Amino acid sequence: MDNKAKKYERIKLIFSLTESILSFLLLASLIFSGAARWLSEISQLMVSNSYLQLLVFVFLLGLPFFILGAPFSWYSGFRLEHKYGLSNQTFGAWLWENTKALMVGLVLGLPLLLIFYALLRHQPQTWWFWLGTVLFFFSVIIGRIAAQVIFPLFYKFEPLDHPELLSRMNRLADLAGFRLQGIYRFDMSKTTKKANAALTGLGKSRRIIFGDTLLDNFSPVEIEAIFAHEVGHVHHRHLLTGIITGTVAAYLQLYLADRFLQPLMRWQEIGTISDLTVLPLLALILTLTGLVFGPLTNALSRFHERQADRYALKNAEVPASFKTALEKLAEQNLSDPDPHPLIEWFFHSHPSIKKRLRLAEQQLQS
Repeated sequence: MDNKAKKYERIKLIFSLTESILSFLLLASLIFSGAARWLSEISQLMVSNSYLQLLVFVFLLGLPFFILGAPFSWYSGFRLEHKYGLSNQTFGAWLWENTKALMVGLVLGLPLLLIFYALLRHQPQTWWFWLGTVLFFFSVIIGRIAAQVIFPLFYKFEPLDHPELLSRMNRLADLAGFRLQGIYRFDMSKTTKKANAALTGLGKSRRIIFGDTLLDNFSPVEIEAIFAHEVGHVHHRHLLTGIITGTVAAYLQLYLADRFLQPLMRWQEIGTISDLTVLPLLALILTLTGLVFGPLTNALSRFHERQADRYALKNAEVPASFKTALEKLAEQNLSDPDPHPLIEWFFHSHPSIKKRLRLAEQQLQS
C-alpha cells in the first residue's frame, strides 16, 4: 500500500509542478513578448469604460491559462482518481462540479478584482494597504458564510443523527469549554472514496463536518478521536490565528509586490500603476513571493496540526484510537506516509503520517 500511495502522490505532485511551471512560463512570455500590451490595446478598442476594459483584458489574458490547465485538471482530478480507485464520479458529474466551482469563484472573485483595480486607480501609493484590509474583511465574511452558503452548493449536509457519537462529542466540547453549534454529516461519497472531517465557519456559523465515507468506515471511538483533533483546533483558536497571520502575510506580500513593481514598470515603460499591463506584472511578482510565503504558511499549519494531535491524544476517551484512525485515513486516502522532507516543507499543510504516528506513540507511552 505504501508503494501505491507514494506513486499516486508522486504523479499528483509531478502534474501540479508541471502545470505551475508552464503557467509561470506562459505568464512571463505574455509579459516580456509584448502580448499583454497587445491584449490591453484590444480591450481598449472593444469597450470604452475602464472597468469593462479590465474585465475584457482579464478574460483574454486568462483564456490561455484556462486552456493550458484544462488537461492537467482532467487528468489529476478525474483520470488519476479513477485509475487509483478513489473517485465515484462520472465525467459529467466531475465536469459539473468544476463548473460550479468556477461560477462560485467568479461570483466571489469579480467584486474583489473590481475593488483591486479601483484601488490601483484611486489609491496608487497605498493600494497594497487597502487591498490587504479588504482581503481581511473578505476572509472573515467568507469564514462566516462558507459552511452555510457555499459548501451546500457542492454537498448535502444534515445534522449528525448518532446518539452515541453525539454523547461522546458533547463530553469533549464540555471539556474544552464551548457549546457545540452543529455537527453535520455530508455526502462526500458522491465524489470520492476518501475520508475527511473538518472544522468550518466562525462564531455562530461554526460547524464540525464529517464525510459519510469516514462515518461509515470508522468505529465510534476512532470518530471520537478525530473529533477530539478538531476540538483541539477550537481550543487553540487556530481559525482565528490563521486569519490574523494570513492577513499579516497578505499585507507584507502586497507591500513587497508594490516595491518590486516600480522597477518593472520602468523597465516595461509603463507610466501609471492603473495601466492594465500592470496586472500580469503583479501576478508574476506575487507568484514569486508566494514561493517564500507558501512554505511558511504550511509550516504554521503543520504546527497547528501537531497541537491538535496532542490535544486529541490527551483528551480522547481511548487515546490509542487516534493512532488507528490516522492509519486508516492514510490507507483510505492513499496518503504518502513518509514524503521527502523538502516535499513536506514546501507543499504539505499536515505533518507526514509517519511523524504523526511517531508523535502518537511517544505520547501514548509517556
